[in-house]
Amino acid sequence: MNAITMRHLRYFEALAQHGHFGRAAEACAISQPALSLQMKELEEILGAGLIERGARQIRLTRLGEEFAQRTREILRAVDELGALARATSGPLSGRLRLGVIPTVAPYVLPAVIQHLAASFPLLDLRPREAVTQRLLDDLTEGKLDAAIMALPASGSALTEYPLLEEEFVLVRPVADRDKPVPKPEHLREMRLLLLEEGHCFREQALSFCRLSSAVPRDLMEGSTLSTLVQMVGAGIGVTLIPQMAVGIEARSAPVSVAQLPQPRPTRRIGMVWRRTNPLAEQLGVIAGHLQGAIARAAGQG
Repeated sequence: MNAITMRHLRYFEALAQHGHFGRAAEACAISQPALSLQMKELEEILGAGLIERGARQIRLTRLGEEFAQRTREILRAVDELGALARATSGPLSGRLRLGVIPTVAPYVLPAVIQHLAASFPLLDLRPREAVTQRLLDDLTEGKLDAAIMALPASGSALTEYPLLEEEFVLVRPVADRDKPVPKPEHLREMRLLLLEEGHCFREQALSFCRLSSAVPRDLMEGSTLSTLVQMVGAGIGVTLIPQMAVGIEARSAPVSVAQLPQPRPTRRIGMVWRRTNPLAEQLGVIAGHLQGAIARAAGQG
């Protein structure tokens, strides 16, 4: 009888994640027939079905769902064995999978890449941009080594290293630049443009304006800060953006930027990683190196 291999597990994990043979095959850099063959072989080894095959997508059987959970645990443990070896091998080297939230990535990621390349030339940086919950899930499942996001992060299993604290600013059409800056309660009466659900910055903006998540239907949303600023430039409404975004976004549209009244809303940005990660000590060193580089990129150097 054939044995289950790491290849079987990695391919099955990709299929469980994507729920589609084509997308899973693309993620694994193999052909769809080859992936299908590997999954059939895995089911034959187990003597039970893991997958319900549909016309457009797949579903996991009850056994498949349990098998997927155990598979993720095994793959994380295997990855941590490699990290353990790297942690004792001398200078920081090898793959570093770093997640960054979308309201930070465009403004500091180039500086992060440049700084790490100069400080740790043996590191193979693999950056990934995603919303907070996705990054937290990937950290938990061992798909990321660390992530840069707004603090506090959820979960006591994570180590948090503060990197930066910054204010939010108000972005209005350029014609409004001489008008008094509205108070938070008045922003609720204006057409406030927000990021889509899933972005932590959206919740922070709602909190400052004392709005619940059940926002009015006529409130307009965008997928990026750049989209929101362009909408403001077109006269559609007003928005809030973090200070680090001003240098790039305020130049791209006819808008004015104003500081909000005290107490101004702020956010803390930090780097987080699993406490159990064998690279925890090295990740702390990396975070310390990045602190100054990120502050400079955000205009606070």
